[in-house]
Amino acid sequence: MTVVGAERLRKELDYLKFEKRPVIAQAIGEARELGDLKENAEYHAAREEQGLCEARVRDIEGKLSNVQIIDVTKMPNTGRIIFGTTVTILNIDTDVEVTYRIVGEDEADIKENLISVSSPIARGLIGKNLDDEVNIATPGGITEYEITAVEYI
Repeated sequence: MTVVGAERLRKELDYLKFEKRPVIAQAIGEARELGDLKENAEYHAAREEQGLCEARVRDIEGKLSNVQIIDVTKMPNTGRIIFGTTVTILNIDTDVEVTYRIVGEDEADIKENLISVSSPIARGLIGKNLDDEVNIATPGGITEYEITAVEYI
């Protein structure tokens, strides 16, 4: 996982533990005061939300306890594509240039150009160097790219 991804998970964990948990506990308390718990929709909704929140807390704590954080900013830029690098590639057929950052699966967000290390594009790029031409199998078929920039940021 990248440093940014780990920090994002820590912030979410803090939010869930210190902001959302108390709100849910208060909602459960208020719902209990309404009477019969068997037919109390507010109570059941609050309990379900509590279960989802606690499951997410356990999930994040598990990930953070087993994660290996890789900070590429502390590595010398050799022009080789590794986990965490930001890569600019040029589609040779269409002349469209795209920049991606290769991140862990939990951090991937294509809208922010963060691609999972296990995605077809990332798998095709890992280990390649600046100015290499690569053929990558995409859903639309084999596409040829030229690596125009590799940044360790």
